[in-house]
Parts: sequence; structure tokens; C-alpha cells
Amino acid sequence: MKLTLRVWRQKNADAEGAMSTYEVDGISQDMSFLEMLDTLNEELIEGGDDPVAFDHDCREGICGACSLVINGDAHGPERTTTCQLHMRSFKDGDTIDIEPWRASAFPVIKDLVVDRSAFDRIIQAGGYITAPTGTAPEAHSTPVPKPDADSAFEHAECIGCGACVAACPNGAAMLFTSAKINHLNVLPQGAPERETRVLDMVAQMDDEGFGGCTLTGECATACPKGIPLFSITSMNKEWLRANRKVSR
Repeated sequence: MKLTLRVWRQKNADAEGAMSTYEVDGISQDMSFLEMLDTLNEELIEGGDDPVAFDHDCREGICGACSLVINGDAHGPERTTTCQLHMRSFKDGDTIDIEPWRASAFPVIKDLVVDRSAFDRIIQAGGYITAPTGTAPEAHSTPVPKPDADSAFEHAECIGCGACVAACPNGAAMLFTSAKINHLNVLPQGAPERETRVLDMVAQMDDEGFGGCTLTGECATACPKGIPLFSITSMNKEWLRANRKVSR
């Protein structure tokens, strides 16, 4: 395959960025999208140019490090992570636009790499449980109803990639935050911090400068792990419940 790539290049956070055009040839349809970018970078390095900076780690769809907007879609045309997107999703001769996540809370560091530490601070605000140290308890000493366990597992699948923010027209982080809150709040182990968790994490989310949610649903459509939209409404109910309890 021969492709034309229009890639966002930005030297650092303070520099002006712009799209640069590159031609790549000999691309196999069995390559992943990141392997295609590796091929581009090899050619750039051989030509004495700076390679394109982009985030990646496990390349197995688990870590959430890869973060690209491809032809206007977070992670590209398939509902998967960028590293699991393969070039068979494109055609020979295609022009592909490649950009970083676009959100004020995710400032560009270089080229396609953005700073997503805002997510870390949201988790630090309340994404933990109080657990006694010492001998590990018996596996079944705390019964968990099957529906609650299933819900916790469903929300725990969030890998924090940020596609929900990139896809949201408002740059909101409600789907990510709700997944992290609901994951723990439905379990008995998360009960001690149930109220403070939702209040603190939502407050931190707002402090980070993410946009407001209008429930357009783009976040759930782009999520590679299928976190459902009702996760947000569940979090809103938790927040109202906690806010009323604190106000009494």
C-alpha cells in the first residue's frame, strides 16, 4: 500500500504546530497502525529528520497509552485502540490525517503526545479503598452479589486512554471519571469512601478544566472498552446522593 500521511508536528508545548505531509510505500495491510508509523519514522531517521513522537507501550490494547485522532476519529475508524487498528482498515492511495487528542486539559507535549496526568490526579482524589493490612482475608469472606460484581468488572475495563475526552465535543471526562467511581462504589470494599470518593473525584475533574457533559454519547461510541453511557447517569445519582448527605 502507498499512503499519504498528514501528521501534526509540534516541537514542544510552547511552539506553534502544523500538519506535515509524508508519503509512505510498501505498507502491508497486516501491519498495525503503530507499525506503519514505525516505518515512517525509520524513513525519517534515515533521511536525517526528527521522527514523529507518539505514545505507545504494550501494543496489546491493554495499557491505554496509544492516543491518536485518525481522520477525525479517536483511535481511528474501528472501535479499538490505535495499536490494535490494522492497515486493512484503509485502502491503497488513501490520505490519512493523524492528530493528537484535542482537549485543553490534555496539553500537547510534542507532536502526537499529550499530557494526560489530569486523569492521574482524578484517580488520586478518590480512586482507592481503605483496607486493613495483615493477613489476607478469605476469598469469600465479603459476599458480593453477582450483578454488582459484573458491574464492577465492566467499569474496571476502562484503560484511561482518553478517547472519551477526545471524542466529546465539549472535551468532558465524565465517562472516565464515572467508570473509576462506579468500579469501586458498587463493591462493599468501596463503601467507606463512597460519598467522599464521588464528591472529591468530580471536584478534581472540574478543577482540571474538562468541559461539561451534555450526554451526546460520543464518548461511549469512541470508548474501545465499551464503557456504557449509563455509567455517567449512575455517577450523577451517586453525586446527588452524597451531596444531600453532606448537606444535612
